[in-house]
Amino acid sequence: MEPRVAELKQKIEDTLCPFGFEVYPFQVAWYNELLPPAFHLPLPGPTLAFLVLSTPAMFDQALKPFLQSSHLQPLTDPVDQCVAYHLNRVRESLPEMQIEVIADYEVHHNRRPKILAQTAAHVAGAAYYYQRQDVEADPWGTQRISGVCIHPRFGGWFAIRGVVLLPGIEVPDLPPRKPHDCVPTRADRIALLEGFNFHWRDWTYRDAVTPQERYSEEQKAYFSTPPSQRLALLGLIQPSENPSSPSPDLPFTTLKKPQNPSKARGWLSPSVSPPASPGP
Repeated sequence: MEPRVAELKQKIEDTLCPFGFEVYPFQVAWYNELLPPAFHLPLPGPTLAFLVLSTPAMFDQALKPFLQSSHLQPLTDPVDQCVAYHLNRVRESLPEMQIEVIADYEVHHNRRPKILAQTAAHVAGAAYYYQRQDVEADPWGTQRISGVCIHPRFGGWFAIRGVVLLPGIEVPDLPPRKPHDCVPTRADRIALLEGFNFHWRDWTYRDAVTPQERYSEEQKAYFSTPPSQRLALLGLIQPSENPSSPSPDLPFTTLKKPQNPSKARGWLSPSVSPPASPGP
């Protein structure tokens, strides 16, 4: 790997990896070459970018400390806020550089995604993006079949969180990195895509490869809960504040409620910044 790329990767990893994230470099050209112009990133092809994903460890190493810290700005999506906080720390770690961060959920005004996260993960070599086109003589006829990324070590027990773009940093000699084809047979690919498209709620598609680590029962409970009920599950609001929220079956006993809810809500206001602190 080119020394400049290795140095930048190390700095970003030092910022993110202790909190359960992984980082993979790629060229913008690799991404753009696979997509129609409407989805291209508007940067020169050799521009350096990094794909960021979260591993199962992120829940304990990043989210829980974030919820317990003064950075919490409630009443939005806690995971998205936590990831945004950590991605912003990448900017702070490289103050001399122009950096653009695109979260996986961001869209343009016309609702077109700003980044196709699974394509980015594939070209960065982070996870293999299995699609219908990867199944010879597929059995699905006119059914719509969505693709899914599988990580060689975590299977489906991970999440793509976004990309970090470095406009002005061009690395034409960066060697391409192919993702590991960890579901190589037709039968297994059919099982994976059917599991993801038709039975995703039972989590089994995530075990397309034997993972080194899975989500904890707490994580599964959190991500299985409708977004409107997650704050109650976390103990950040009382279930009575949200009549549609059932009492959680799995209390998050390691999470603390804010001691001053009104102050916490104040940090949420767009006009108020959270207090400065060294981080979770």
